[in-house]
Amino acid sequence: MSFILKSAVSALAVTCGMAAMGMAPAHAYTLMDMIRGDRARAQGTMMNPAPAAIAPPQANTSAPLPKVSSPQYYTYKPDAMRLVDTTKFTDPVVTGAVANAAGASDMTPSVQRRYLADAKVRAPAEVAKALEAYYGDVKNQMVWLDGGEINDRAKAAMTALANVNAVGLDLADYAVELPAVDQSAPDPELRDRALMQFELSLSAKVLAYVQDTVRGRVDPNKLSGYHDFKRKDVNLAPVLKLARMSPDVGAYLASRTPDGPQFVALKDELAKLRAEGGSEERINITLTGLLRPGDTSSEVANIVKAIDKHGSAALKAEHAATLAAYTGGIDYSPEIVALVEGFQKEHGLKPDGVVGQATVRVMTGGDSNGAKIEKLVVAMEQARWLPEDLGSRYVFINQPAYMVYYHNDNKEQLSMKVVIGQPSHQTFFFQDQVQTVEFNPFWGVPQSIIINEMLPKLRADPNYLDRMGYEVAVGGRAVPSSSVDWYGSTSNISVRQPPSGDNALGELKILFPNAHAIYMHDTPSKSFFKRDMRALSHGCVRLADPRAMAAAVLNTTVDKIGQEIATGKNHAVQVPQKFPIYIAYFTAWPDKNGVVQYFDDVYGRDAYVEKAFSATSKARGAQI
Repeated sequence: MSFILKSAVSALAVTCGMAAMGMAPAHAYTLMDMIRGDRARAQGTMMNPAPAAIAPPQANTSAPLPKVSSPQYYTYKPDAMRLVDTTKFTDPVVTGAVANAAGASDMTPSVQRRYLADAKVRAPAEVAKALEAYYGDVKNQMVWLDGGEINDRAKAAMTALANVNAVGLDLADYAVELPAVDQSAPDPELRDRALMQFELSLSAKVLAYVQDTVRGRVDPNKLSGYHDFKRKDVNLAPVLKLARMSPDVGAYLASRTPDGPQFVALKDELAKLRAEGGSEERINITLTGLLRPGDTSSEVANIVKAIDKHGSAALKAEHAATLAAYTGGIDYSPEIVALVEGFQKEHGLKPDGVVGQATVRVMTGGDSNGAKIEKLVVAMEQARWLPEDLGSRYVFINQPAYMVYYHNDNKEQLSMKVVIGQPSHQTFFFQDQVQTVEFNPFWGVPQSIIINEMLPKLRADPNYLDRMGYEVAVGGRAVPSSSVDWYGSTSNISVRQPPSGDNALGELKILFPNAHAIYMHDTPSKSFFKRDMRALSHGCVRLADPRAMAAAVLNTTVDKIGQEIATGKNHAVQVPQKFPIYIAYFTAWPDKNGVVQYFDDVYGRDAYVEKAFSATSKARGAQI
């Protein structure tokens, strides 16, 4: 396929957050308009603006300014629990069966079944449905009982469920008690009832575990308006039959846990930290300000000690002479500055040798073991929302890391710094497919920015957009901004910024069409990439090296990307083949070497996941 596979720019020429606000888009006329048959309208408006017969503003100038609100975080409501309908669990042929003459219970499966109707189990809807389907078929055998005894399968399943905390789940959600029967003087009927209650309860917990370990305990879409996922469908119908036929139930249940490399790295890190407990010695670095090259500080010794502990083997090998020669002095010498710069570089910090709080946090290992464990559990939950296999080729944006990674042929081939949305304009958490690269893009200003940021200026100076070089249209017809009634509704008003060196999107943008109008793009604000905290945009993802990313997704060269930009024309090129992009949010995530890195929770989202855990466990633990 030729690289110059020109396609029209989609309606996603609009920018970040607009669709999420539920507002009318600021339409950007591009080649797509021509192909769609909008040629006449486009040429008659934006391309050759005609005077508009719009009266000057005569509205109430004291009217309050409108405001567009951002998506909200919710009070989490866990999946509803319901009683399992056991009315069809009894075989009608043996409903009247009674204890035999010797007083012992006739523990044939058919006789056992008559007590299933009296079992009381609450479960999530999908689990309840699977239980009703399995036990409603009288041909299906008991899974966890052989006659009047709890079998080895049950013991293996309970052992597996007792270790779910190893994969980031809560043991209390899957606990099952053994039947409480007086072994010295057992009442046959009470024993049978208790066994049937155990059978149904253990099946419910096994099904819940399988569902949870595949898709997670939490429905992400109930957390906030910033989460957007199609929740996974988990086929529970064959689980109990497979468990009954499996020669190793524990192995079968373990096989349902995600086994992608990222999840395995998180699981291994969780085991390591739990084994360490709270005994890990932390190195404290106390700075009241910045430590700059040439300064002196008693904390230099702790800085060197921290790098020796948390720096990579490669870094320590490169600076072995410095580490060996240091004897505990207070001088922040050039040799130690170089050591710090190397440490900053490998951790994605600005490698300037200036030690501030961001550098100190990384040097000291950041979070305590307990805080890291909490981040790992949240990360493992969120990893279940994504495909178990991310694919051999994909783009992964990790917002708390302020980084984007391009993977191809199952390995990371490119990474770079990004700028994400401000806490007041957060970037969403979702997945999509990379489709198009647009060169020399228009910036369609979203309604949120028109209303929240531009409108106050326009009411004071209606010529503001004309002077700034923006194009304004009312109902699709180009007009001067000075002729618009900025005191009325803006729903049919669109504003866009033509391609230029000052365009907010820079030279290009990379589209993965989504309901939130979020994409990756260039930016003229290059200085933002020098900051450690880069939550600075209106929601879209700004790239430190957009040409390199465009070349990667189009499977071409940076030189070729430069030639496309050099045309100066707004045009788009489709990727040869669509592939996944994950706009993710992980405060704990493994790097390309499988080493888990930890990041600040810039949006405070982990706390909402943890609250959802608590709400879910509370709902599941409620008494019948």
